[in-house]
Amino acid sequence: MAYVDHAFSISDEDIMMGTSYTVNNKPPIKEIALAVALLVFGALAIVLGIAMAVNQVGGDRAHGIFFAILGGILFLPGFYYTRIAYYAYKGYKGFSFANIPPV
Repeated sequence: MAYVDHAFSISDEDIMMGTSYTVNNKPPIKEIALAVALLVFGALAIVLGIAMAVNQVGGDRAHGIFFAILGGILFLPGFYYTRIAYYAYKGYKGFSFANIPPV
């Protein structure tokens, strides 16, 4: 007679096999609001920075270029997470609200 270790066997009588679970896929409001705010303020800073560089506001173009670069740094994560939230809302495959990190 062979020895069989039942401690690691999977059977239909396991507790976890009978239970069902639901995936909590509710939209994280604070995270989406932050992403949209970064997107909007980044786009505004890029436009204002370019306008400042063209009109030489502040004495030279460096102030406007710096402001546009700062706007780009704000815009990129805002666009990325807003896009994830939009695609998760629309139900595209591979996108979920769980992909947005908590604040």
